[in-house]
Amino acid sequence: MAIFLLTAFVALPSKNKPPYEFPYAKAGLSDKQAAAHLLSRFTYGAAPGQVENVAHTGLENWFQQQLTADLPDEKLIGLLNKYDALKLSNTEIVNTYQKNGQVLRRAIADGVVERDSAKIDKEKYKSQLQNYMAEKGIKPERELVRQFVSQKIWRSVYSNNQLQEVLTEFWFNHFNVSFTKNICSQFIPAYERDVIRPNVLGNFEDLLIATAKSPAMLLYLDNFSSVGAKEEQISKNPLQGRKFRGINENYAREVMELHTLGVDGGYTQADVTEAARILTGWTIYPLGNNRIGNNYKKMVENVGEDHLKARGFVHDGDFLFTPSRHDTGEKTLLGKHFNSGGGYEEGVTLLKMLADHPSAAKSISTKIAIRFVSDEPPKELIDKMVKTFLEKNGDIKQVLLTMVTSLEFWSEAALRAKTKSPLELAIGGIRTLNAEVSQPYQIFKWIKRMGQQLYFYHAPTGFPDRALYWINTGSLLNRMNFGIALADGQIPGITFDLLALNKNHEPESAEDALITYSKIIMPERNPDETIKRLTPLLNDPALNQKIMEAAGRIDKSPTMKMGSSDAAMDSLSNDSDVIRENEWRQQKDKYRLSQVIGILFGSPEFQRR
Repeated sequence: MAIFLLTAFVALPSKNKPPYEFPYAKAGLSDKQAAAHLLSRFTYGAAPGQVENVAHTGLENWFQQQLTADLPDEKLIGLLNKYDALKLSNTEIVNTYQKNGQVLRRAIADGVVERDSAKIDKEKYKSQLQNYMAEKGIKPERELVRQFVSQKIWRSVYSNNQLQEVLTEFWFNHFNVSFTKNICSQFIPAYERDVIRPNVLGNFEDLLIATAKSPAMLLYLDNFSSVGAKEEQISKNPLQGRKFRGINENYAREVMELHTLGVDGGYTQADVTEAARILTGWTIYPLGNNRIGNNYKKMVENVGEDHLKARGFVHDGDFLFTPSRHDTGEKTLLGKHFNSGGGYEEGVTLLKMLADHPSAAKSISTKIAIRFVSDEPPKELIDKMVKTFLEKNGDIKQVLLTMVTSLEFWSEAALRAKTKSPLELAIGGIRTLNAEVSQPYQIFKWIKRMGQQLYFYHAPTGFPDRALYWINTGSLLNRMNFGIALADGQIPGITFDLLALNKNHEPESAEDALITYSKIIMPERNPDETIKRLTPLLNDPALNQKIMEAAGRIDKSPTMKMGSSDAAMDSLSNDSDVIRENEWRQQKDKYRLSQVIGILFGSPEFQRR
């Protein structure tokens, strides 16, 4: 069993000690208590021994290494190399991972199948399509989605650059796009890889512009189809083939309301319209064999890119600015006048203006504080972060440092003030057990069951980041079920050693196990209330039945090393659930360590970070 999370941290030499200091001692916290709090905010959960390690080598040293995001990740890279789709460009993905409808249209056009052949001979039709896909190197889009969500799980569990992964989730959620909108789904993997992750510790302005120019965002919020409002500027929709005219305000509205200024940012509907006019002509460069942007292919081929550039076209990767679709009239937005005849630079100027606006500084700082401090962060803290945001031109690192060096971050009110999302709960449990994950998609399915279907949140708002959204009767039950299934080894592809967490010593009783493992699983917390709350469950005669119901059908032996009482259970018959359940009932006088751990994972205290 590899201890993979502790070896990557190397203490910085004293002469390179960061030029800042965390004021946790003033807040009354010990080194270990402060380390536990820091790890709860900027990782997906502390691994065994990590609290002690960070406390010993210095909290500021650990945080500075996380800000550089360059710790080696050989194990993670080796796992991700199994997924070919993660390295492909947007064009390669479009040509390889296709929707069923796309494949069928191509097969019909190539004469491989007839349109109504499925009605005549379904099996022959399926075989023809499968053979056609194999010949053309085409794979179903669902495999792209599976690889993408699986890599998210592996990154969250194994990455040594935990802050970068936490921020990648945060900023993706802020600039949300969704697989639920099929038009943009093929572009989401590269969106996270090339647009979000490289910019999460950079400058907010750069991140904003990068998202605005990405195919995923252009398609998700429809700006790719926005045309200057002139009678002569009529174009064919590159997706539907039907004519349309005029601007599309979806992106313009959300870039102000959600991405920058906030709901109360001081803009009007007239500003939304003007922003949409400024951003007309921002679209997608021709990609692959689908129809997105293909109406420009002949123009690019016939005229040539050099000549297009001279005519005002801008080609940057998968982004294309087309001046023929841009509204060249005069515009006024938030009091700033844009002269007529502008082009691509109008849009860049607009986005920079929004990124640097005081309302954006307040909106972004508030959202960061909500994520990392509490659902209702102190105004004094937000004011400090806003000041830094404006003075440092949106430098995300500096805003984070202002937050984490403030007394408010370390205050008693901030400790365990946040409720874990399903992703945080699941990955936190896995990291706490120092588990190995070989089937990450199984974790994704559990996270979805608990209410967070990663990358599938339909609204551009992204998932809410407050306790009221995550906690209700149904979600609490699913969280308890997950904890029980995880600890009892009933989630395929996860292996761990419960006894190793306690130096291979098995507690003598359930009560002893509860006391011992509450300290391991929730380090630097007072366990008294947890023990008092959970002890009655250990003597519940119906507990085994509840375990059975939570874990679902048990058709595999547990995949972890177990103590003697658990090992006895491992020898029970696998012939049927009934036999297993009855024999478990006969063993009710012997406690199961996995049950104790499962109960701890489902406890209210473990739900908080």
